[in-house]
Amino acid sequence: MTTRHLVDPEILPLLDILPAIDFSIGLDLIRDQIAQYPLPQTAVAIEPEIRHAPGRGGAPDVPLHLYNPPGSGKGRAALLYMHGGGMVLGSADMARSSLPDLAMAHDAVGVSVEYRLAPETTFPGPQEDCYAALAWLVDHSEELGVDPRRIILLGESAGGAMAAALAIMVRDRGDYSLAGQILTFPMLDHRTGGEKDVWKNPMTGEFVWTGAANQFGWTSMRGDYGADDKRKGWFSPSLADDLSRLPPTFIAVGSLDLFLDENLDYARRLIAAGVPVDLDLYAGAPHAFGLVATADVTRRLRAGVAAAVERFVRRSA
Repeated sequence: MTTRHLVDPEILPLLDILPAIDFSIGLDLIRDQIAQYPLPQTAVAIEPEIRHAPGRGGAPDVPLHLYNPPGSGKGRAALLYMHGGGMVLGSADMARSSLPDLAMAHDAVGVSVEYRLAPETTFPGPQEDCYAALAWLVDHSEELGVDPRRIILLGESAGGAMAAALAIMVRDRGDYSLAGQILTFPMLDHRTGGEKDVWKNPMTGEFVWTGAANQFGWTSMRGDYGADDKRKGWFSPSLADDLSRLPPTFIAVGSLDLFLDENLDYARRLIAAGVPVDLDLYAGAPHAFGLVATADVTRRLRAGVAAAVERFVRRSA
């Protein structure tokens, strides 16, 4: 059975250019292939300044790509961005496809995190890298003209997992506050695609990012972690027992995405925990559909993200 007939016609060319990822050919080869895929271009050209956040607990410093629009405003918002790539792929440079536009449009400072990838670095290393980036942003808030109460987390796919995990870490540690989290088709549940898959939805996960790829990514990140202590939500946010006191949330996902059900469930649980949630669902959209920049569904996604940033900025003023 195939779900190809359900795919939005404007997204269909993506499936030929970017077939389902098969890690059996080797992670290094996949990384090389992904690195050559052109990113959508933004309307705003802001070259990032490379800064470094001190690593936590003796870890290496964390490279940060800083997008700082012209001006010297004070009390600005900040957008802390975590890239996608299934825990094992991608780089902070992927922010070029969206972060400059968002930063300029909302007079915000954008920061993209070069967190370490699995399997070279396993849990909680990458998550702690993101926390280190947040700490750096708060520590440099006066220099950057940023109000530390107006920091918004953004992440796509695995970056959505990092953003969601970071929000839980911030709540648990109590060191900082957040104005919102924007999770675009986030990778939240380490069980999806495996034997313990809660959903087993036959209509999702055929294209781009499959159950097998998902298990490779999560297994690579997990290492020898048992996912059975109080940090389990930092590893796989869907495992968190308590989702209360998290920041206002925007979640976007396509109806054919492997992550559809876990995203819907996460939104439901956030709502039940008293967290304000906006949820956008896109018919006919598989994972990573935003790579087709000209598609109407991608334009709607970008408009939804921009509107969410605007809401969180306004509410935190």
